[in-house]
Amino acid sequence: MSIAKKFMSWVDARYPATETYEYHMSKYYAPKNFNFWYFFGVLSMVVLVNQLVTGIWLTMMFNPSAEGAFASLEYIMRDVKGGWLIRYMHSTGASAFFIVVYLHMFRGLLYGSYKKPRELVWLIGMGIYLCLMAEGFFGYLLPWGNMSYWGAQVILNLPAAIPFIGDALAEWVRGDYLISGITLNRFFALHVVAIPLVLVGLVFMHLVALHHVGSNNPDGIDIKKLKDKNGVPLDGVPFHPYYTVHDMVGIVVFFICFFAVVFFVPEGGGYFLEKPNFEVANALKTPPHIAPVWYYMPFYAILRAVPHKLGGVIAMGAAIAVLFVLPWLDRSPVRSIRYKGILSKIALAIFVVSFIILGYLGGTASTPTATIVGRICTVLYFLYFLLMPFYTSIEKCKQPPERVTGGH
Repeated sequence: MSIAKKFMSWVDARYPATETYEYHMSKYYAPKNFNFWYFFGVLSMVVLVNQLVTGIWLTMMFNPSAEGAFASLEYIMRDVKGGWLIRYMHSTGASAFFIVVYLHMFRGLLYGSYKKPRELVWLIGMGIYLCLMAEGFFGYLLPWGNMSYWGAQVILNLPAAIPFIGDALAEWVRGDYLISGITLNRFFALHVVAIPLVLVGLVFMHLVALHHVGSNNPDGIDIKKLKDKNGVPLDGVPFHPYYTVHDMVGIVVFFICFFAVVFFVPEGGGYFLEKPNFEVANALKTPPHIAPVWYYMPFYAILRAVPHKLGGVIAMGAAIAVLFVLPWLDRSPVRSIRYKGILSKIALAIFVVSFIILGYLGGTASTPTATIVGRICTVLYFLYFLLMPFYTSIEKCKQPPERVTGGH
């Protein structure tokens, strides 16, 4: 026996290293018909690692105080060797994270990855999404730019709409009567320590839950039903080496696009880094148009679509909360959109278009026309979920095949 095998035997007797590797990699059988949409799960992991690594590096030189935050960021950008690259990798990575997560969630809607037995996988994934939204918001204030300051000012005033306790709650969240260095410092602690710990824990749970029930596929059928004499799914392939090598193609393409943005358009046309954020926070100078970062814009548009402030806050919260009950709203006998009826296909198309329009409206100035369009799209957004139990139960679906189609 070689030294390496002896060492692994010694480790395996004390820790299930080989067993864990086989369960999650070499003996985890994934459907052989994964397509383009299945790249975004692994890309989410790649971007998470990027954010953690670059975030740790930035933390070493960042000064989380009202007096020093903006200056320390300028120091990182101008005087630290390679500092501009790390900062832009982190700021671009934040937007990249939401891009791949939104596409990953869309794939879940497309192929019914939230349906039995994957309800818990979906719920944990939604928990990850909430953490990402919190992480993005807490990090948004840290550069102490003028848009960061005023954007956070608007969002942190939302709790004030809650009757009786609103003002006290808003003050408690800020830690002061107005956004100040105290707010910045506590947001820094939440952004750097608290939320990442929860996020990494949820990602671990998400993967464990997924590998316990098995991955879904574009046909939405269970590959565990048909196995060979050795108990191996006929339509499955070992995740390693097949998909570890396969996913490298997607990772390389992603990095080409990612670094093209980092090197040439890191501000993303004003969507990734807004122009007012290159000015230090100023409580006496309000930006011409205050808007959140692009990945919050659809929900900000829903907030603005409701004329009553408290109603807007409730609608915005409900727009996210309704995603948690999605597994129990879909009554369709099939999972994949390939075999669902025409009503589900039309509903999903309308939902996606409405979400994109809301995202656009959330970043523009409020006008009477924009308000009307925003209200229509808000209604369509909610109708997708509220009517789902009805149109998924009455439509005529196709019969899924016994085995997966389009495999390698």
